[in-house]
Amino acid sequence: MYDLLNIIIGFVIAYLLGSIPTAVWVGKWFYGKDIRNEGSGNAGATNTFRVLGVKAGIPVIIVDVLKGYAAVYLMQFFIPESWALNTQIYFLIIAGFMAVIGHALPVFAGFRGGKGVGTLLGVGIALYPVAVWFPVGLFVLVLLLTGYVSLASMLGAFSFPFVVIFYTQQENPG
Repeated sequence: MYDLLNIIIGFVIAYLLGSIPTAVWVGKWFYGKDIRNEGSGNAGATNTFRVLGVKAGIPVIIVDVLKGYAAVYLMQFFIPESWALNTQIYFLIIAGFMAVIGHALPVFAGFRGGKGVGTLLGVGIALYPVAVWFPVGLFVLVLLLTGYVSLASMLGAFSFPFVVIFYTQQENPG
């Protein structure tokens, strides 16, 4: 029972970390704008870059990545060490998923968030720090060639599991 309660607390913390609406807060506090009412209407780093510029976008993407990383990292303290490593890994992945859900549906911003790409990058860095760089490179290449962040994001995210499975052949994260 105690282990289950710890796991639930870890998932709630992961969700709450993901729910930190960085783009919304930066827009309101420093620019007097609700980023969700500008540009694409999305509360994410891409819209922040488009609407508020690089000076606002850089801290937003950094914090968004850190949210995903921190959710996975902190979850380690809520999983019993006696559990099998594969089981622990699944719970780390779920915690990362909870952070991404928090970014997309943030409790602190009326459940109107971003797409979670930056937060997902942080999760990837926490779980597979070497494997994540191929999808990042693919993202940059597609972005430079096409100018479409959404296409670059989708291709980068789609390639990540294949890189983990086929290229690195890692069984355990980190």
